[in-house]
Amino acid sequence: MGLRKRHREAEVSTDSLNDIMFFLLLFFLILSTMISPNAMKVNLASSSKTKQPVEAKKKPLHLAVTKDRKFFLENQEIEFTNLEAAIAALTKEENEPLVVLNIDKDLSWQDAIDVMQIGDRLKCKMVVSTKAANAK
Repeated sequence: MGLRKRHREAEVSTDSLNDIMFFLLLFFLILSTMISPNAMKVNLASSSKTKQPVEAKKKPLHLAVTKDRKFFLENQEIEFTNLEAAIAALTKEENEPLVVLNIDKDLSWQDAIDVMQIGDRLKCKMVVSTKAANAK
């Protein structure tokens, strides 16, 4: 009897794999543009040309925090426990008060957030002051 075993090589067809990968890539690209990450909204500085004039009578409050956690509101030293009452007293006449925060770079972010929470409770706009890019 002359039975011969036929030996076939296993073969995987990958012709449609390119199409599947293209559609998966397209799906994830579209999906990633629809998802917005949880991010804090920050008012970034725009160009120096203003579209509306700045009110001359509206002056910002200046709050400085030194490296050793001393608070200075308009160059007057104040305790952190009295800070909210002092800001409230100085901004009670203003509709949308502005507080410029000069905080030492060696302090933690939590120190800045503690002050920003006071500003949030008082409905103040808080601006963190930084050095100019070309300053030393």
